[in-house]
Amino acid sequence: MTILDGKALAEKVKAEVRAEAERLKAGLAVVLVGEDPASQIYVRGKERDCGECGIQSFSHRIPAETTQAELLALLAELNEDPKIDGILVQLPLPGHLDTRQVLESIRPDKDVDCFHPLNVGKMTLGREGFRPCTPAGVMELLAAYDIPVRGKRCVVIGRSSLVGQPLSTLLTQADGTVSLCHSKTPDLAAYTREADILVSAVGRTGLVTADMVKPGAAVIDVAMNRGPDGKLSGDVDFGPVSEKAAFITPVPGGVGPMTRAMLMRSVLYAAKLHRE
Repeated sequence: MTILDGKALAEKVKAEVRAEAERLKAGLAVVLVGEDPASQIYVRGKERDCGECGIQSFSHRIPAETTQAELLALLAELNEDPKIDGILVQLPLPGHLDTRQVLESIRPDKDVDCFHPLNVGKMTLGREGFRPCTPAGVMELLAAYDIPVRGKRCVVIGRSSLVGQPLSTLLTQADGTVSLCHSKTPDLAAYTREADILVSAVGRTGLVTADMVKPGAAVIDVAMNRGPDGKLSGDVDFGPVSEKAAFITPVPGGVGPMTRAMLMRSVLYAAKLHRE
């Protein structure tokens, strides 16, 4: 059994980004609305990654009471700021704000999270452009460890627009045969036991147990669940599943670091669009 070390691979990706990002003076604007503790941790991590990659980080922390009009006005300014190559709005937003309108107001060439419908459409059609960071990180891990997708049965649990749906698209484009499962899927285990590549992105601790896994499968745990004791865990029952799987990601240290590394790569891609 091989543990897929997302942390080590992320460091390699960030080193590659740094070589060009400093030359291009790439810049990322991070917008955080409110004081959600988890969001603050994520934002600090992204800002730290920017520093390690030679990317200028422009932080905008604004009150939770900010109105829709005020947030849209800020994004309009960032859209036109030549120092800014990418714009990231940390989710979730406070309930009174229209998340879809906010994300769609980001200029497509600065949409480093790949949330804008134009970029989602280009990805779906297989055209060059941005890719959602977490699905891109999963694909990078599979490639780095020489885990073939072509001709393999792939099962993705979770159909969110952030992870499950775009990852299913990328796996299909890599010639995998993909089943996208969710909470309404009957007999989930019947699908997962057939999977050569099994990805879980639900957010339910212990969802994937050893009896649900095909011997020799690659198991990718995207979830990040925090228990009452503050300890992080994924969807996969790591110990027992690791005894059956040929490859498995840990939580933490698997997909999480790769998501952030792919964000840095997206900012570099945006900078190239704007400079070259």
